[in-house]
Amino acid sequence: MNVYSTSLPEVVVIEPDVHRDTRGFFLESYHARKYAERGIPAAFVQDNHSQSVRGTLRGLHAQLAKPQGKLVRVIRGEIVDVAVDIRRGSPSFGSWVSVTLSSENFLQVYIPPGFAHGFCVVSEVAEVEYKCTDFYEPVDQISIRWDDPALGIRWPLSEPILSDKDRDAPLLSAWLDRLPYYREPWA
Repeated sequence: MNVYSTSLPEVVVIEPDVHRDTRGFFLESYHARKYAERGIPAAFVQDNHSQSVRGTLRGLHAQLAKPQGKLVRVIRGEIVDVAVDIRRGSPSFGSWVSVTLSSENFLQVYIPPGFAHGFCVVSEVAEVEYKCTDFYEPVDQISIRWDDPALGIRWPLSEPILSDKDRDAPLLSAWLDRLPYYREPWA
């Protein structure tokens, strides 16, 4: 297994060891000890699975009082996955990174607490599974507008299929007083 940093160092890409033969393939999609040795928490408490059609954009979402870290992978299709640093006082506040995840490349991305998350589907259909470090709390969740000009995310589509919640989401600036604070790595 290889772990790669992104332009946001806390957001990492995981490339699992994939063993292929004439029968197909085998991989460990998660191994608590191996992931913990590489700085990815072992305390996941919830698994989620979504299916979406081409052009669907889910996000940007985050929880404030109980922020979730997410370990994301695609088991069918392809997505462009996006993480945005929303930690007040962070040197990279408002910065974002995108990673293409697919059932062909087997890559995973770990998005730590304090980051908003979203993805868009670029294949006909995509199934996404992700582990969370805290439970989903609907009253704690915020949505940030996917095309917030202050963020300038370069999505690979211009007219996504959105839920009502995501279509009506406010800009990041609407949440400034409630966002989590950045903590220095050594604090």
